[in-house]
Amino acid sequence: MITLFADVILPIAVPNLYTYRVPQEWNNSITEGQRVVVNFGKGKLYAALVRNIHQNAPQKYAAKYIEHILDETPIVTSVQFQWWEWMASYYMCTLGEVMNAALPAALKLGSETKIMLHPNNQTSKEILSEKEFLLIDALEIRTEISLIEAAEIVERKTVYPIIKSLIDKGFVIIQEEIKEKYKPKIEEYIRLSAFAEEEENLKIKYSELEKKAFKQLEVLMAFIQLSKRYSGETEEVKKSKLMRVTEASTSVIQQLVKKNIFEIYSKEISRFEKKNFSNLSEKKLNDIQQTVFEKIKNIFTTKEVTLLHGVTSSGKTEVYIKLMQECIESGKQALYLLPEIALTAQIINRLQKHFGNNVSIYHSKLNDNERVEVWKNILQKNENNVAGKIIIGARSALFLPFHNLGLVIVDEEHDTSYKQYDPAPRYNARDSAIYLARIHGAKTLLGSATPSVETYYNAEQEKYGLVTITERFGGVEMPEIIVADIKEEKRKKIMKSHFSTILLEQIKTALANKEQAIVFHNRRGFAPVFECDTCGWIPHCIHCDVSLTYHKTAHNMRCHYCGYSLAPPTACEACGDTKLKMKGFGTEKIEEELSLYFPTARIMRMDLDTTRSKYAHQNIIRDFEDQRIDILVGTQMITKGLDFDNVSVVGILDADSMMNFPDFRSYERSFQMMAQVSGRAGRKSKRGKVIVQTYNPAHPVIQNVVRNDYASMYKEQILDRKTFFYPPFFRLLKITLKNKDADLLNYAADVLATELKQTINGKILGPEYPLVARIKNDYCKTILLKIEREKSFNQTKQVLKKSFSRFYENSDFKHVKLVVDVDPI
Repeated sequence: MITLFADVILPIAVPNLYTYRVPQEWNNSITEGQRVVVNFGKGKLYAALVRNIHQNAPQKYAAKYIEHILDETPIVTSVQFQWWEWMASYYMCTLGEVMNAALPAALKLGSETKIMLHPNNQTSKEILSEKEFLLIDALEIRTEISLIEAAEIVERKTVYPIIKSLIDKGFVIIQEEIKEKYKPKIEEYIRLSAFAEEEENLKIKYSELEKKAFKQLEVLMAFIQLSKRYSGETEEVKKSKLMRVTEASTSVIQQLVKKNIFEIYSKEISRFEKKNFSNLSEKKLNDIQQTVFEKIKNIFTTKEVTLLHGVTSSGKTEVYIKLMQECIESGKQALYLLPEIALTAQIINRLQKHFGNNVSIYHSKLNDNERVEVWKNILQKNENNVAGKIIIGARSALFLPFHNLGLVIVDEEHDTSYKQYDPAPRYNARDSAIYLARIHGAKTLLGSATPSVETYYNAEQEKYGLVTITERFGGVEMPEIIVADIKEEKRKKIMKSHFSTILLEQIKTALANKEQAIVFHNRRGFAPVFECDTCGWIPHCIHCDVSLTYHKTAHNMRCHYCGYSLAPPTACEACGDTKLKMKGFGTEKIEEELSLYFPTARIMRMDLDTTRSKYAHQNIIRDFEDQRIDILVGTQMITKGLDFDNVSVVGILDADSMMNFPDFRSYERSFQMMAQVSGRAGRKSKRGKVIVQTYNPAHPVIQNVVRNDYASMYKEQILDRKTFFYPPFFRLLKITLKNKDADLLNYAADVLATELKQTINGKILGPEYPLVARIKNDYCKTILLKIEREKSFNQTKQVLKKSFSRFYENSDFKHVKLVVDVDPI
């Protein structure tokens, strides 16, 4: 019989695939893409993915046997593996790291350590300590216990020393157990028994119940009505629904089962309720949209990627819908990517009006079991599976197991939320989507009112197609943008707290006209810092080099990097003075102060703190759409693609903080953010107004926003990028070194930088400390590589890998962590 071996992807950051032997009885049942349980390292079990099956035994080590096959059919496709391998290569990470990012948590399984009594132990218990005796006593009753349970028994957080002592004394052994995390949703249903299905028998039972069991008779009658037994089209009846309708207890149902009238059966059901969409609408494009649609289709005949550059509220979504309609009519799948989960609620409603239950949602707010269900729905290839035709989601939706992808739409393509920062792979969803579409033979449409400089450059160079919409849908005018000079208002002492007089006047007018307002500020919390008025002391995080932000609702000071928090200080820890002042302002403080100026207005805040729960985004957006909120205060999540009919005023409170950020993209991002949030004003029947508060009204970025002049901003930025060797003319690669020892980190960073300057022909900046030099007790230093476009990026990566290997040959650096970020933003 043939001896087979399987190369598997382990869910850990090891560079190579690892080879295992396939037990011969599984030769015909194992295939690529299945999950298997394997033993790796010192008795540790992992759920790995089969990548290759072959007959070549490994040369360097003896292959262990696969312990178990977890899936009857593959859960990962060959095209997915191809895409993972590209991602691992391009973003310089391992396949295991890509696997961890790709698979829903419930498909990755969990390894749980169990403690059991040693079967051959003869040692007396007299040598045991009190805590050890407690554990042995528990094991004699329960056979096996987990580490968590052991910690509860001995009432200690750290139980490992006790376990180790028991192992050394020969009392216990440990075993790893793989636990399946995914649990299908099971619902109990009621049906008539085979006996009661006979009409004569049912009449007899009916008569018996009528005499002495009226409640049971009521339940039986309700069941017949719900099941539509006599209407010709019978329906299944859920036990929970029958109990709810009749207000019956479980015992009543059980009595009917005992009397051979009912049977209870279980079945797996979807976690996503199928809605009844009886009247799906067909959206007709106006003349401009139809022209744009035809242009995109024409470009797709010769190019794989097209940029749709349309001003805010120009009707880009209707064009997307038309393209998706054609895609699914041709029997293919369409993927619609959005940068923020906040956007999905509004877009889903619009798409479901056209496509009904063809729309699936996938993002991080779904629970683990819901994500697995979406994964399995999309993996199915049968024509009756409508749920896998149109997928809408955030960047994680790229990892779904598409089998016939025809179109990828990346809406708001410029958005930085498409970038994954930690953990690896540190990918950009926009760029990854283009490669994913390419290997499926699909087309990619990038949409934005304010495209990234790199994307627009590619369109100008005719690498991408370009289609432009310069008018708003329905002839609505672009908003009037008014610049409020904060410096002048403060000089005249007419500024009211953080609000200019013109902003307050415009909000007052909007509220009087029963209209709504949006106030944007890109900093959450109440106040960025507490400061001692005497000596200037500021409370800092003990784990990170940042000040703590005060949150009034929670009444604590919190680090936005590691989550460390403490109660607000009552006195300065440096000089002891009690004169502490709050400096700066966040969305929480804006919400509070607006309620003082507009006491009758209904004000709501939308930021990370108010949208932590599953449906928080959806509820806030729905309330604002239904005009149950008058003023919406928010961070950047309110700037992106949301469509509100009744917003007439938008206020941008602190434009300068965005423009003055020390980054080569700060002007581009400031323009994008201000233009996007401005686009929320006056989107239907009336021209809106946008008030931009700034200390520098003459700044070029502010003036470009006022004129809605993307072209001027682009020309200025592209010239600077060329002059100072930045994308799109150069590729960037950032290396971050991390260690808890600052001196060791400085030495290691200098050694690596010297090595790179000798081996890589490019511009190398650093090493230097980033803006936040310590995060979670790790000091950080960065090295930035600028590589010319004409040079081989892959060759540079190979040289880098060799340099990293030589770096780690120095035993002093074994605990220095290297983080590689390709195309940082």
